[in-house]
Amino acid sequence: MTRPVPASRESASSAPVYSDLGPERVLDAVDGVGLRCDGSLLQLNSFENRVFLLGLDDGQQVVAKFYRPGRWSDEAILEEHAFCLELARREIPAVPPLEFGGRTLHRAQGHRFALFHRARGRAPELEDEATLEWLGRFLGRIHAVGQADAYRVRPALDPQTFGVDSRDWIAGSDWLPAELRQAWLAASAQALDGVRQAWERAAPVRSLRLHGDCHLGNLQWSEQGPYFLDFDDSRSGPAVQDLWMLLAGEPAQAQRQLDALLRGYRVFRDFDPRELQLLEALRTLRLLHYSAWIARRWQDPAFPAAFPWFGDARYWEQRVLELREQVELMRQPALHAGAA
Repeated sequence: MTRPVPASRESASSAPVYSDLGPERVLDAVDGVGLRCDGSLLQLNSFENRVFLLGLDDGQQVVAKFYRPGRWSDEAILEEHAFCLELARREIPAVPPLEFGGRTLHRAQGHRFALFHRARGRAPELEDEATLEWLGRFLGRIHAVGQADAYRVRPALDPQTFGVDSRDWIAGSDWLPAELRQAWLAASAQALDGVRQAWERAAPVRSLRLHGDCHLGNLQWSEQGPYFLDFDDSRSGPAVQDLWMLLAGEPAQAQRQLDALLRGYRVFRDFDPRELQLLEALRTLRLLHYSAWIARRWQDPAFPAAFPWFGDARYWEQRVLELREQVELMRQPALHAGAA
């Protein structure tokens, strides 16, 4: 059963999106930049934007990303595009937007979109140390480019933007069940204290342009090596943000994975070992941000369909337990960076 949309500070402006973006409009938009589609269209898995795989008359395929209205400004999108194009010029395998008429961001019938070559491959084997070293080398190169300039429009990933802002949004909405409200608020307050303490231990935390969402779903592996996909969540933040989501398992296993990543990473860029104090803090911020993200997007029909359990008392009970566990994990000794 779909839960009614609760009142919130943003509900008045959160209108349903993409309802007018049918297949014909997608094909017409791509035709409008000068490509000729063969009529084949497949919607890919994406909640934040709408993403389609389209066939062209010449047998090639392109990916069309239609940006969520109101999320990023044109300037913020173009900053991300410029970063990806810079990486591509340096032969770093980030899939950049395609340019048509000197532009990478296009408009059609009220929607903004960009086109990309399709990157073919499979998921990388993150249990293989050679694969992790390879990924580490390219992440080192991405960050070497990322630190050479700064984002001026796109926001940072830090305790305020991902943590405090997310906590405040949920607290100001009606999503928290009354019987769990105080428990969640207390757990989130403790978690944010732990995040702040981790930031203090790691200080000064250096910020640079990142991929921002470097998990397995945004990586493809081919015979030529990795491809880094979808920089839509690219922000400024600590370098370790692009490393921690590639670690999994018990501490000993995560340590071996980290050692392999850093062996490759340090070929192209130094790594500040103090940033490892942020591993569990960044995971905590992502958990808070994730709940707020679903709540903010609830009036998009794709979200109730994909997350029918969201908002149930059991969901928030699990989040309370999760945050309490993160408080304890942030108190444990961090992984170490090993010898440079």
